Amino acid sequence: MLKKRDLHECRALYNLMTDPAVFTYVRYSCPSYEEYLFITKQLIVEEEQGTCISRTILNEMGQPIGTIDLYQIAHQTGFLATWIGAPYFGKGYNARAKEAFLAELFLEHPIETVYLKIRKQNIRSRKAVEKLPYVKFGNNIYEQVYQSVNQPQHCFDLYYVERESFLESSEGLRHEMAT
Repeated sequence: MLKKRDLHECRALYNLMTDPAVFTYVRYSCPSYEEYLFITKQLIVEEEQGTCISRTILNEMGQPIGTIDLYQIAHQTGFLATWIGAPYFGKGYNARAKEAFLAELFLEHPIETVYLKIRKQNIRSRKAVEKLPYVKFGNNIYEQVYQSVNQPQHCFDLYYVERESFLESSEGLRHEMAT
């Protein structure tokens, strides 16, 4: 479901990203394919340097349908950014991608807390993230982080996932799926 980024999937991802239902909410919304290629190359280099972790989300057929990234990694924390192409909305890919990515982050990397900043008007993303049992609302808990992502105006809500909470929750999810 997830794989390391490479340049071969850029055309398919760019075509999905430019859909108006997606484009506004993508962290790296590039106006041209060449710029998207350049940004992807940068992300690959940043991952080698340890400042981000970036994966391509694949469907069951192995086709790229979106991306998921952890960026601004510092002090065992980072920010999560996810987007999925419009044809794949509402099919459970978001939750599965987040669970797989968070499992990688918490089990294979020294990450303790993952922040998610979601635009207040992005109702689809807010509803999707609030369904996940390990995601908590963080505007008041991490007030300094909340203030920092809302400069100069308050347009984001802050959510977070802590390692311990995720691992406890994912054990419960695996148990439910086994029974």
